[in-house]
Amino acid sequence: MSKAKLNSIDRLVGVFSPQAALKRAKARQVLAYYEAAKPDRTRKFRRDQAGPNLQTQQGAIAIRNQIRHLEQNHDITRGALRTMVNNVVGPKGIGVEPQPRRADGSIHQEYASALLAAWKDWEHHPEVTQQFHWARVQRLACRTWIRDGEAFAQMLSGPVPLLEHGTRVPFSLELFEPDMVPYSFNDTRRGIRQGIALNAWGRPTGYWVHKNHPTDGVVLSSNSDLKFVPADRILHVTIADRIGQIRGVSEFASVITRLEDIKDYEESERVAAKIAAMLTAYVKRGNPEDLDPDTLPRDENGDIKPRDIGLEPGTIIDTLEIGEEIGMIDSKRPNPNLVTFRQGQLKAFAAGIGANYSSIARDYNGTFSAQRQELIEQWVHYATLTDEFVGNFVQPVWAQFVRAAALSGVVPIPPDLELGTEDDAMFVGQQMPWIDPAKEATAWLTLVRAGFASESEVMRKRGVNPTDVLDQIDKFRRKAKEKGLVFDSDAAWKLATEQLQEDPEET
Repeated sequence: MSKAKLNSIDRLVGVFSPQAALKRAKARQVLAYYEAAKPDRTRKFRRDQAGPNLQTQQGAIAIRNQIRHLEQNHDITRGALRTMVNNVVGPKGIGVEPQPRRADGSIHQEYASALLAAWKDWEHHPEVTQQFHWARVQRLACRTWIRDGEAFAQMLSGPVPLLEHGTRVPFSLELFEPDMVPYSFNDTRRGIRQGIALNAWGRPTGYWVHKNHPTDGVVLSSNSDLKFVPADRILHVTIADRIGQIRGVSEFASVITRLEDIKDYEESERVAAKIAAMLTAYVKRGNPEDLDPDTLPRDENGDIKPRDIGLEPGTIIDTLEIGEEIGMIDSKRPNPNLVTFRQGQLKAFAAGIGANYSSIARDYNGTFSAQRQELIEQWVHYATLTDEFVGNFVQPVWAQFVRAAALSGVVPIPPDLELGTEDDAMFVGQQMPWIDPAKEATAWLTLVRAGFASESEVMRKRGVNPTDVLDQIDKFRRKAKEKGLVFDSDAAWKLATEQLQEDPEET
């Protein structure tokens, strides 16, 4: 066992208290094993020990306002946010495949079809303003969630004063930004923290929401303008990094400084390049003794005046005096290192938010293997965000929709349904795109033929609903048959059917 070494201060302390001196030496020895715990003059030592909610209280609003400003005024920020939303939600939104079951475990196809038909009708006008369809609602909520760190929605079912539901199922969503739930509303006696009412275990029981947007300026907002909404009617999607964190912080929090640096640097380079593009020349005079002062142009007072020399393609200048020459101002712009610097900064930025660099920078110069590896690694992050968004937004909406459809009598629950499975469903998010469709299709065909994958799985990997595909194929083949048309897929299916009938065991 190594012995703790005493320094001069320890020896001085040891004169009065040997035990204290020994403790000092041992504590210093323990710290020696953790160099990161020792500050020095070249590295600042962060001593912030605030809890997660105090940190969000101090910085979340400022971060939220800054990233909104960058989204509106910085092309890279806007493009990165669009890339993340499109990969998490996609152009058609996150799909739902109902899977209610009977007591024997089989899927109740009739009830599932009725739910799906009502759901497709509801997707046209799912929210209270009736301005956005369901896929657009998902993208708006996801964009707010990633940019601001959190997004809110209220679920409204049945008769609601002054509200007209836009579909057969009386169920609508009211979307609102995190500004509507005030950070400043805290009341420890009533269990209210940052605008959210919590029980003794920290579970939200309700939300205090502004009746009007506090920053619109239409009305003067205050705490008296708040209304209480029970938690079972609120959807709250957050980006939380710490246990016990109530409110969310923007996904861009750790990269805002880098974004601002990129924006400022690029702007400086653009201005410098514009100045460099303005051709500027000067007349350089040599040794004054070589000049003939009598030949220099002078004004009325006898002072030397500047000359105007016109520059055009093929211009010959023969008016220079002895010792004079034409010089050009070179600003060294554009900077040849700009592209390299920008690529490095964008790679670090993409890593910070978990997006793929190629999509953000629009740089697709890598090999097939490199691009595929990047896509595979980054897709895990997109899939994780999709899972969080489904669990906190899409799935609760579906469950409430099924409940509203049953209570309103639009899609009643059949008596032979296993209770508790009425809102069971599979949620289909964005799938990783195929870089080389021919290779991808061959690989999946091999897996299906070997029994390691199903046709439905392949269809979902392509981002389509297997039920819709089967209906489309069936409808298409019926029309083709009526017109006497035969396609390769029909011929292959017919051949397989004939072989099965001739020799079932061999087939």
